[in-house]
Amino acid sequence: MKEYHISKHNSFYTIGLNYKKADAHIRGKFSLDEAAMENLLTQAKEQGLDGLLVTSTCNRTELHGFAQHPFQLIKLLCDNTQGTIEEFQEVAYVYKNNDAISHLFRVGTGLDSQILGDFEIISQLRQSFNRSKRHDIANPFIERLTNSVIQASKRIKNETELSSGATSVAFASVQYILQNVEDISNKSVLLFGTGKIGRNTCENLIKHTQNSKITLINRTKTKAEKIAGKFNLVVKDHGDLQTEIRNTDVLVVATGAQSPTISKDLIYTKKPLLILDLSIPKNVSDDVAELEHVTVIHLDHLSQMTDKTLARRKQFIPQAETIIEEIKREFIQWLETRKFAPVIKALKNRLNTMKEEELDYQSKKLSNFNTEQADVISDRIIQKITKQFANHLKDANGDADDSLELIQKVFQLEINSQ
Repeated sequence: MKEYHISKHNSFYTIGLNYKKADAHIRGKFSLDEAAMENLLTQAKEQGLDGLLVTSTCNRTELHGFAQHPFQLIKLLCDNTQGTIEEFQEVAYVYKNNDAISHLFRVGTGLDSQILGDFEIISQLRQSFNRSKRHDIANPFIERLTNSVIQASKRIKNETELSSGATSVAFASVQYILQNVEDISNKSVLLFGTGKIGRNTCENLIKHTQNSKITLINRTKTKAEKIAGKFNLVVKDHGDLQTEIRNTDVLVVATGAQSPTISKDLIYTKKPLLILDLSIPKNVSDDVAELEHVTVIHLDHLSQMTDKTLARRKQFIPQAETIIEEIKREFIQWLETRKFAPVIKALKNRLNTMKEEELDYQSKKLSNFNTEQADVISDRIIQKITKQFANHLKDANGDADDSLELIQKVFQLEINSQ
């Protein structure tokens, strides 16, 4: 990608892993919390990288950026997570240039989501770009690509029914509860963790179960109280967690911690207890499933649920892919214009030099020469000439390289490479 004069590095890469080959345990090892993402971007900047996006969700962790070699990005990821390079190589993928661009379009539009048509990733992508912008590591390519993916996502959402029907991790969890817990409207439900997935699950629980006996617990109690106030629910202190688990029928865990928050010694129950772990990495210890009367379901199980909603969504994939191709084509056309941007800039500089020389000559030759007026007219002519050349190059298609060479030769231009 060096010919596009966007980055000092040769290629644009996507490196990452997702739910297709990496199970919840491995994804947990490579997950990045906010502090880790900030640290990764700081390191990348110090290493001279000039364009990078970092995304980490419950079903994927990916780096999209410019580098001399993808190993630069892989090492950054491993240095900031619990995963090793050997573990990464077992389950990872690496895409380059056009393939990396295409992959990000599919991810951002819900076609590569664990649940088809789940558009929650697009808000993550926005956050990723804003984070990179703050670290001054979002070059024009990254900005334009992010905006193009967001545009494609909006159009697919508005013009197709790929996201029709309520299907998400939160919705799938509630569907599982409805199908597996008898008389759920009269059962006790405890929600531990009130992040985005926790909030969405809470809303879905109330909407679909008509259950008002839902208790919220969060490490930061004020966050739980804010959500509880909206739905008139009960909030308990974090110190009451063990007692509340003993009294509940369904425990939904969505704490987003980097290590398990629910351990075997927290649970003492003599009645059936269903635990849904909606976190990556897992927030429920594996040995909890060994307890009598306890059933543990992780979000990977929920994502495998196939219902009529998902089956119906599949028919809209071709329509979504057509929209992606259209917007991706516009992005590639913009990218092609970057090839000749330095030539147009050099041409404009050369014409400005010629203008200054001529105005200086005429001002000395003519006593009543109006320098100010001549300057305005000359600038307008230069603007029109450079625009004409730019339009020609845009429409030149395969002949653009020949035209660039001719322009440089005729005007004896010196191109400043990045």
